Amino acid sequence: MTSLDKPTEETSADDARAVTEAALFEAFGGVRGMVETVLPGLLFVTIFTINKDLHLSAIAALAVSLVLVVVRLVTKDTVKHAFSGVFGVAFGVVFAMMTGNAKDFYLPGMLYTLGLGLAYIVTTLCGVPLIGLILGPVFKENLSWRTRNPGRKKAYAKASYAWGTILLAKCAILFPLYWWADTTQLGWVLVALKIPPFLLAVYLTWVFLAKAPAPIDVFAEMEAEEKAAEERERQAAARSAEQ
Repeated sequence: MTSLDKPTEETSADDARAVTEAALFEAFGGVRGMVETVLPGLLFVTIFTINKDLHLSAIAALAVSLVLVVVRLVTKDTVKHAFSGVFGVAFGVVFAMMTGNAKDFYLPGMLYTLGLGLAYIVTTLCGVPLIGLILGPVFKENLSWRTRNPGRKKAYAKASYAWGTILLAKCAILFPLYWWADTTQLGWVLVALKIPPFLLAVYLTWVFLAKAPAPIDVFAEMEAEEKAAEERERQAAARSAEQ
């Protein structure tokens, strides 16, 4: 292992925690991202609870998702979280309209949660934990953690197992309700389970990464290598000129 392979030891524990918090906030959207995730489903179940009108509930949920995207565009903020919400709501609307069953509004999101939970577990078992793939670019380390930072890879594995376990536990609650409960019961439980499991997973990720070695900034390494190469070329040109 070369000196470049070793995570910097100059970063204090407090700095590492601050960097981790900022990266998680960016990756998962923060408070605004949570609002954008919850609001369409909350509006759908609220309207459906009041008047049992599938079309009105679906249109209102889709409309508020589009409004959230427009607000992001107007404020020139990142739109990835809002756009993902629009697509999720749109799929739910299509499913519900096709079947005429209001509960199917929630089915695409539930299937996505199931698939994501399995992906966290499977990728970790394969040695490439999904949370590392998600957060690696945010920390400017890309995939360096796989071979050059084993302590960080272990932290990503723990975090991915935590995400997978939490999401699969959530599915274990929701899918029986999909079959046995009515639309309003399923909707309110789903809304209630939006934020707490997410916050728990983010918190556990923060705990694991805050104790892990610092990320290797591969972009800084590449920049340093480019500057070193330019310096070598300059020195070679100077020696040639002297001769």
